[in-house]
Amino acid sequence: MAEKVRNLAQFLKERRVAAGFSQKEVADHLGYDTAQFISNWERGISSPPISVLKKLAEFYRISAEKLFDVVLEEEIRQTTVALQRKFKTSR
Repeated sequence: MAEKVRNLAQFLKERRVAAGFSQKEVADHLGYDTAQFISNWERGISSPPISVLKKLAEFYRISAEKLFDVVLEEEIRQTTVALQRKFKTSR
């Protein structure tokens, strides 16, 4: 049975902590000047760009496919919620 993840933000934080890295270490590894990017991902404010997913997965020691699946699941969830809101308000 597939592992169910509540959301991308939680998954990213859990994987970072499990890998033993600080937000600053992740930011440095990915070439960001500040850990704010990582913090925003982990708080659900934004998502990592597709261009960094493989590097992030490698750094967290998880498969890129797993990370992609979690990102895709989150995008589908967000799109579903947005469409439901639009549908309900268009009546």
